Amino acid sequence: MSELLKEIFSSIMKITKSSISDNSSPDNIEIWDSLRHIHLVSALEEKFDVEFTDKEIDEMHNFRLIEIILRDKLSN
Repeated sequence: MSELLKEIFSSIMKITKSSISDNSSPDNIEIWDSLRHIHLVSALEEKFDVEFTDKEIDEMHNFRLIEIILRDKLSN
C-alpha cells in the first residue's frame, strides 16, 4: 500500500517518489494547495475504494498522517 500511496502522491503533487518523506506537507511542497489536496483525496478514494470524512480530510496535514488515516480506513 505504501508504494501505491507514494505513486499517487507523487503524481498529484508533481514530485518524485524519492523526495517524499513522512513530513512532506503544504509547508514544504509549494504546489500543495487546497485544490491539489482535494485532487489527492479524490484519487485516494477512487484507487482504494474508500470515502474519507470531512474530519479525516482536514487532518491530512502531511504524508505520514495521510498514510495513517488511509491504513485505518482500510482496516475497518
